[in-house]
Amino acid sequence: MKKATLLSLAAAAVLFVACGEETKKAAAETTAAVKKTATKAAEETKEATKDTATKAVEASKEMAAKVVETVKEKATQAVEATKEAAAPVVEATKEKVAEAVESVKEAVTPSDNAAGEAAYAKCAGCHGKDGKTKALGKSEVVAGQSAADLTVKMAEYKAGTRNVTGMGTLMKGQVASMSDDDIKAVSEYISAM
Repeated sequence: MKKATLLSLAAAAVLFVACGEETKKAAAETTAAVKKTATKAAEETKEATKDTATKAVEASKEMAAKVVETVKEKATQAVEATKEAAAPVVEATKEKVAEAVESVKEAVTPSDNAAGEAAYAKCAGCHGKDGKTKALGKSEVVAGQSAADLTVKMAEYKAGTRNVTGMGTLMKGQVASMSDDDIKAVSEYISAM
């Protein structure tokens, strides 16, 4: 395109030099026509390039959207496959845990400790049937404490060396008649609650 423009301009220059006024006028008209054609061609090229770029951007967006959708689908499929593969393991684990809980419940039930249950009868008035009542609204909940801790605490109350929240005298009277075996049995009973 540039060569054609240059040739046209060269031809116009030759005509200017070699010809008369009429030729000069025709050369000027030809030069103007060439400039107009070149400008129009440049604008058309610019528009065509712009349209092509816009189409390329739109095509890229569509392709990216398809890729994103495909990735989402594959991720969803992978999650579902993982859930399906893990389901039997989860179920087996749940069953094993349930079995373990049952065996622990069977191994440590308060009713297996008749001596402890009988000894706890006089404790239930203040600590509650389930051991979860704060005696006189002051003491700590006894249910669930370890048997070793309870044994030590009751032995201290019996000896008169423990007086938590002012309950020492009351508790000393409660455990005074208990033997060490009674204290151990009731401690085991309470810890199993």
